[in-house]
Amino acid sequence: MEHQVWFNGQLRPHAECTVSVRAHALHYGSSVFEGIRAYDTHLGTRILRLTDHLERMYWSAGIYRINIPYSLEELHAACRETVKASGLQSAYLRPIAFRGDCGLGVIPNDMNASDIAVLVTQWGAYLGEDGLQNGIKACITSWQRVAPNTIPAGAKAGGNYLSSQLIGLEARDRGFEEGIALGTDGLLSEGTGENVFMVRDGVVLTPPSSTSILSGITRDSAIKLAADLDIEVREQSISREQLYAADEVFFTGTAVEITPVIQIDHMAIGNGKKGPLTSKLQDTFFGLFDGRTEDSRGWLEAL
Repeated sequence: MEHQVWFNGQLRPHAECTVSVRAHALHYGSSVFEGIRAYDTHLGTRILRLTDHLERMYWSAGIYRINIPYSLEELHAACRETVKASGLQSAYLRPIAFRGDCGLGVIPNDMNASDIAVLVTQWGAYLGEDGLQNGIKACITSWQRVAPNTIPAGAKAGGNYLSSQLIGLEARDRGFEEGIALGTDGLLSEGTGENVFMVRDGVVLTPPSSTSILSGITRDSAIKLAADLDIEVREQSISREQLYAADEVFFTGTAVEITPVIQIDHMAIGNGKKGPLTSKLQDTFFGLFDGRTEDSRGWLEAL
């Protein structure tokens, strides 16, 4: 079933949401977007950290000077309206802002020519239910993440994901479920669309935002939930061999949520199974949606 799309100010059937083949975003990747999940919780359908996601989207748009002719409050309402119209109890939201038909030059003729849409769909576990529960196998790919001061890796822009595609495609070609990239300094950066954490001697380590990563909303959630559990988290540089020596590794992201990584390259991580600290964080995260974890920060936003 195709759900209605909120497109430039109103809900419309998917087939009516047409975009010009001259759209600047199609030719040059000039779009910013967010991936957001709505969960079927003990309180009813709630959207996880919708405001935080939209604030990042406006920040990303500002970097690229992509015009969003709606206030954050208006786009917030549009997201809620689109979920309601879908009839879905749990859903994946994709708000996106992109340059439309503003000339074929790299620099747009009309800086205000942009289209705004909110799509809603069903989306289960990104790397499969078995991967979510029991862990996935990943590899370090030959493709590195973009260097600092080339393009802003911290902005969630469409063009950035060309890098992610190369990382992910190589991993799949090699028989792995996901790829991990190093930065230009040879130190750990991130996955194709996930932040990476490792556990060593009860301490959680993750690369800092300066390592060409997208500082994910789920990454932030995991760090805050770990603090609630009195688990120490350190943001620091991590080498490839440190990953091999980890007791546990896990991914975070809206799509993957919190997914264990049980093998990297040819090396089993820990005992080759989901570790206890990863399990604890998973339980605490998913506990937000059934009431086992108190939503003390107001992350669950009502429709």
